Amino acid sequence: MNRVEKGVVNAALVAGLVGGGIYLAMGGPVSASSSNQTDSRSAAQGGHQANGITEQLLTGTVAARVKAAAIAANPGATVQRVETDAEGAAYEAHIIKADGSPATVKLNASFTVTATEAGRGH
Repeated sequence: MNRVEKGVVNAALVAGLVGGGIYLAMGGPVSASSSNQTDSRSAAQGGHQANGITEQLLTGTVAARVKAAAIAANPGATVQRVETDAEGAAYEAHIIKADGSPATVKLNASFTVTATEAGRGH
């Protein structure tokens, strides 16, 4: 392979890595979670059950409002997923706080944050 071919291959690899990073940062393909940033492990965890209730991933306006409230209460956080809550709150947002620690933000039906629990949760 000559220098020009190597340069083209290297440029294509860099473009692929940058594009892949942007793709992941934007949340990958549009999914039921509609989160801005989603890691594959947390996205696959939807459907947690408690108290005979199965949590459902949120979409559309409801998802947007839950995300906005979670970020407002935790500036600099990244939302991993938003869903209904099976443990007492109406909604919950799984986030990574600005300091890198995981947390779960609980919200009532009026999209008011009622608690932020440290740790990954379910």
